[in-house]
Amino acid sequence: MTSFVSTLPGSRRHWLKNTSCGFGALALAAMLPQSGARAAFGEEAVGIVPTGPHFEPKAKRVIFVFLQGAPSHLDLVDYKPKLNEDSGKPESSAADSGNPRKYLGSPWKFAQHGQSGQWFSELLPNVATHADRWCVVKSLTTDIPNHPQAVLQLHTGSHRFTRPSLGSWVLYGLGTENQELPGFVSINALTRVGGVQNYGNAFLPAQFQATRIGNEGEDISKAQLRHIHNAKLSSGSQREQLALLSTLHANRDNAKAGGGDAELDSIIDSYELAFRMQDSAPRLLDISTESAATHELYGVGKQPTDHFGRQCLMARRLSESGVRFVEITHTGWDHHNNLRQQMTERTAEIDQPIAALITDLAQRDLLKDTLVVVGGEFGRTATAQNDDGRDHSVSGFPMLLAGGCVKPGFSYGATDEYGIKAVEGKSHIYDLQATILHTLGLDHQRLTYTYAGRPFRLTDVYGNVLNDILS
Repeated sequence: MTSFVSTLPGSRRHWLKNTSCGFGALALAAMLPQSGARAAFGEEAVGIVPTGPHFEPKAKRVIFVFLQGAPSHLDLVDYKPKLNEDSGKPESSAADSGNPRKYLGSPWKFAQHGQSGQWFSELLPNVATHADRWCVVKSLTTDIPNHPQAVLQLHTGSHRFTRPSLGSWVLYGLGTENQELPGFVSINALTRVGGVQNYGNAFLPAQFQATRIGNEGEDISKAQLRHIHNAKLSSGSQREQLALLSTLHANRDNAKAGGGDAELDSIIDSYELAFRMQDSAPRLLDISTESAATHELYGVGKQPTDHFGRQCLMARRLSESGVRFVEITHTGWDHHNNLRQQMTERTAEIDQPIAALITDLAQRDLLKDTLVVVGGEFGRTATAQNDDGRDHSVSGFPMLLAGGCVKPGFSYGATDEYGIKAVEGKSHIYDLQATILHTLGLDHQRLTYTYAGRPFRLTDVYGNVLNDILS
């Protein structure tokens, strides 16, 4: 069972283990907590009830495409002619030092695209076709130029303490749209940097943590939800067992009248969700039902796009079916050396699938209320490292957004002429988090949870909504 179960009083923990452990889909409770569907929408809601939106939302769901390792903005979307002009020259701030760093211009050509004239590198030809849909925030900053801390701050708002992830806060605020699916899913979950905290619930109730589909480094085509099929009991028998669990819990109405046991209710709810998922989840993850044209659009079945293309297609299917927050991860963006080779390889893996995701959402009329966010934990330096690489930079980097209520074909903020630091519209990761919540109808200052005697929120005591990027 889960650590959540281990916190229950001994008698109840023993009862739950001996009642349900080992029964196929019911064991999903160990990894698939209640998504909030019943609490949000059922008349017999128990446990923690999602707060609901604070105002009318423009977006209903989020797809976060996380490029872990920090891709070089200077080689993708932040065109700097001055940097190219001075490539090979000593950095101006270090010209008098004994071993000055040298500027490294981008090896790739840039061009303007669409009516908006947004700049994209030749590394992203497919992403660039959506220039008039992207809102590019070019002036983000974060606090620590180390991957573990920056990844955690991006996902949880804190690099010092264990805090709920962004997806968990969204689920806590809104619940899910589909009672047969979890509300928060992490595909190809990042395990080496940040680990479970990237998609964990921390002190929020267990029903708000993510469901993992595959882990970093695994073949996503073989990723499965464990224990989804029950080899011992038929569907009818499982239904009878769940009914017995509720009966043994001394009748729901009486439990609520006496205050109930919210923790125990949440565990039973997780069993209910696992039971419902036995039919819906396998069908949803089976992308073989998609047309050949859709597979071709995402680059499924060919290299180098198959692995990430499958993830993006899964994300669309999950979002379309009502999953509130989906994160997909692509690793390998930490280019201290071999920049030319590795950037070429990494972008070839993600360019077509990301563009396909935008195309597919738009043609299904989903992009208008789905916020797509693409980016890494920080940026890279304008100076060379090892003659063919870039070091970490936290003073100015971009994030691409599309859909929801962000302005299409819009560029916000700017870095200096070398792309070193934000000089216009300087923003922090907290501002991005506040803005994402805002598109979903959630006020980041009001979305709080009381723990250890005081209210907590995703953005701590910081964050301002980037109203200038909202339509």
